[in-house]
Amino acid sequence: MANRGNFSGRIGFILAAAGSAVGLGNIWRFPYLAGENGGAIFLLVYLCCIFLLCYPVMVGEIAIGRSAASDAFGSYSKLGGRKWGYLGLFGIIAGVLILSFYNVVAGWAFGYFLHISFGDLLSEQNFGTFFGTYVNDIIDLSSLGGLANSNLLFSLVFMVLTAVIVSQGIQKGIEASNKIMMPSLYIILVGIIVYSLTLPNAFSGVKFYLIPEFSELKIQTVVDGLKQAFFSLSLGMGALITYGSYLSKKENITSSAAVISIADTSVAFFAGLMVFPLVHFLAYKLNINPQEIGTSGPPLIFVVLPQIFHEMGPILGRIIGGSFFLLVCFAALTSTISLLEVPVAYLVDQKKMKRTTVVWLIALIIFVCGLPSMMSMGMIEWLNKLSFYRGQDFLTFIADMSDICLTVGGCLMCIFIGRRWGMANMDAELTHGNDRYMASGVRSYLHLTIKWIAPILLGFLSIVIIVEKFFGIENLF
Repeated sequence: MANRGNFSGRIGFILAAAGSAVGLGNIWRFPYLAGENGGAIFLLVYLCCIFLLCYPVMVGEIAIGRSAASDAFGSYSKLGGRKWGYLGLFGIIAGVLILSFYNVVAGWAFGYFLHISFGDLLSEQNFGTFFGTYVNDIIDLSSLGGLANSNLLFSLVFMVLTAVIVSQGIQKGIEASNKIMMPSLYIILVGIIVYSLTLPNAFSGVKFYLIPEFSELKIQTVVDGLKQAFFSLSLGMGALITYGSYLSKKENITSSAAVISIADTSVAFFAGLMVFPLVHFLAYKLNINPQEIGTSGPPLIFVVLPQIFHEMGPILGRIIGGSFFLLVCFAALTSTISLLEVPVAYLVDQKKMKRTTVVWLIALIIFVCGLPSMMSMGMIEWLNKLSFYRGQDFLTFIADMSDICLTVGGCLMCIFIGRRWGMANMDAELTHGNDRYMASGVRSYLHLTIKWIAPILLGFLSIVIIVEKFFGIENLF
């Protein structure tokens, strides 16, 4: 196993795993869900879900990977038999699906970074119209603010950059890149927050975000908080199993998982602290209610925020807007790296293929698989409105399928630990690097959650998502 590579130590592993968790969902999905679910009360529910449910699942995934020292398929096969290996393969496929559309959105963010920083995007008068045009024509090579406007090119560059990093291996590629990007991400995020708090009406947004109104607490708020917490930590698709397989036996998994959870949660928390003052500033400038500003999904990051940067003026808007989209690119890249590593590790471990060859082969396949998502924003009519999926576009379909795969994968992983691998074997793995584990309260907490609470809640959540997505029944509660 020496040829597989390993993280140099605890810090390298934590930064890489936290980078895997931190992504586009932290920067725009968390804020818009918080906005839809009462702000501070959603934040409170989200934090409870992270540490009461998701933390134990994370510990379980890392323990599986380190115990087997193999990819997701190899880990499940080694610890539970070949039939369980299909659960690992299921996670690998989920990772491929996610990366196929995630890279498309990352390409949008990269293009916006270029157009705001070096072009004249902020001179636009209608950012909604611009975004619709921007994502509709993927091969437009005409000049836009002095820059080529090609989503195909931007996504290709992003995938190539991801492949270059992963091809360098664990320490020189994945670990080294995260040691640069994760601190940079925090610096940019905190810098934008500091500036946003100086804007007019900013503290109205802070109040909405940090002072809970318990009358806003509903069952749907809890369901949305649980979904976001689980998705936020990249659970259920084999990424943390894969990263765990590169972790030394001397490292403490329970404390490392706690730090990773805190790091990921802090980015989501800071993202809200950045976005809500900005949104309330825009509401003040336009003299409208903040709730009238559409902040659901892509419009938040690609329509509302550019409009806010426009209101800051040509100089500050370019600086703050460019910094923001650089932040988004860093967050996306730390996730695309881990998503690509999952299938790469499978082929390296199981098929004994050379890492460099595998990386570029898989990257090419995933990029091609992402083309239908890229073309479903209006370029091809039947991809834009799928007849078998309630008229939704293909990118939304793949994103929703990926969401379902994650919760189902997480539920089955808990069943695997509790009913097949065994809690005693997990305990034995967790004692490595943690001599006090067996006598700690954490052990009882992990047993209760992984064996009973998590599989029940994740099974329930999977059913809710399927009903919502496939039958179009939103907000069941």
